[in-house]
Amino acid sequence: MADQDFMRLALEQAQYAWDLGEVPVGAVVVKDGEVIACGYNQPIGKHDPSAHAEIVALRAAAAKLGNYRLPGCELYVTLEPCLMCSGAMMHARLSRVVFGASDPKTGVCGSLMNLFEHNQLNHHTSVAGGVLGEQCGAMLKSFFAARRAAASAARRAASDALAAPDAEAG
Repeated sequence: MADQDFMRLALEQAQYAWDLGEVPVGAVVVKDGEVIACGYNQPIGKHDPSAHAEIVALRAAAAKLGNYRLPGCELYVTLEPCLMCSGAMMHARLSRVVFGASDPKTGVCGSLMNLFEHNQLNHHTSVAGGVLGEQCGAMLKSFFAARRAAASAARRAASDALAAPDAEAG
């Protein structure tokens, strides 16, 4: 399978997050060309700030392999990883990280910085970005647009409900 195929699987995981009302980010861990673990964002539902898609997938991969180190594994994720997730990836000793959309606010695989390029660190993971970046970015944009529209509709409904008694009184 090619990078795009694995990223499509990560997009499927992102859809699961969306369906639960979570920010749609999905991840898959691959070893020797085979998907060994998947994950999607779940911090809201799990009440866990660390339940990002990447962390969920890393935990599942480590459990499957019986080792917290994941040498020879690659992680595909729909959004550029944050500092927390990138740190976990380094500790897991991933060989490669592939992401879709860049994250200019919290991404540390090239947007704010590239954590993986720091020579002082004892493990170096290769990074590739922009794989199906347009599709990954479009999913996130659509999710937040729908969320803003729902919030706006709720505010209008609340405003209309407050105004309705005044209209009846007149």
